[in-house]
Amino acid sequence: MTVTDTAHAVDPERGTLAKAADENFPVAPFFLPRAWRTDLMAVYGFARLVDDIGDGDLAPGGADARLLGVPEGRADDRLLMLDAFEADLRRVFDGSDGSPRHPLLRRLVPTVRRRALTPEPFLGLIAANRQDQLVARYETYDDLLAYCELSANPVGRLVLAVTGTSTPERIRRSDEICTALQIVEHLQDVAEDLARDRIYLPAEDMKRFHVQETDLAAPSANASVRALIAYEAARARDLLNEGAPLVGSVHGRLRLLLAGFVAGGRAALNAIAAADHDVLPGPPKSGKVHLLREAGVVLRGEG
Repeated sequence: MTVTDTAHAVDPERGTLAKAADENFPVAPFFLPRAWRTDLMAVYGFARLVDDIGDGDLAPGGADARLLGVPEGRADDRLLMLDAFEADLRRVFDGSDGSPRHPLLRRLVPTVRRRALTPEPFLGLIAANRQDQLVARYETYDDLLAYCELSANPVGRLVLAVTGTSTPERIRRSDEICTALQIVEHLQDVAEDLARDRIYLPAEDMKRFHVQETDLAAPSANASVRALIAYEAARARDLLNEGAPLVGSVHGRLRLLLAGFVAGGRAALNAIAAADHDVLPGPPKSGKVHLLREAGVVLRGEG
């Protein structure tokens, strides 16, 4: 058991929030106003916990299940846990059944009130994790985009809502960025996802590039897998480029945060390309210098 797991077993709220330091992108960086950081961390706590439920990554001990009223013997039933979590989320928006049971959802209550947040983005994230229990393969790219609409796009919409900057155009650009980042993450995690019996590479594209599922289980990618990864990476880069004008539409510290998201996606794609699109040994990573360089390009509007 790791130190984080130990903390989580004792204090689920603190253990879950501690995972923010390990995320690919900054959750609530120091340069944001304190009020924003507080509310973004509350949103992060929800998103991290629902993903942990969906991935079966909750800390040992069953503390989260007990908090949600799930019998100890059924703590491994992910669909039941997601149902219980959704019921607790509804207490955030409708207190007629009492206050939320889980501390991370109690933490969310003042954020929802302050920012006039609606249930839909949160329900979308739950629906995505429920879908992960039922759908392990995606036939078409459009099917994958529909999944990203649930699994990724709500996060960007919540960032805009928390910062009071939502407009239809910004939401559209944000959706493009978030979908791109989700696809990049899928490309980085092909081997890890396969270990969970999930494949987020569209089946129609695998057929086009003559890639079999067994090819994805190899220690290193063959030429067909590399060509497929390059194809999906180009799609993600196009989406990032489409969404990038979002950065120039806002000002101040929020502009820095959004530039970091776009830069992080581009840096990850560059790392994948530098690995000759062989993602099977593990996720290709980019260094901080490369990330900062990309952020400068985004902030200057040069790409």
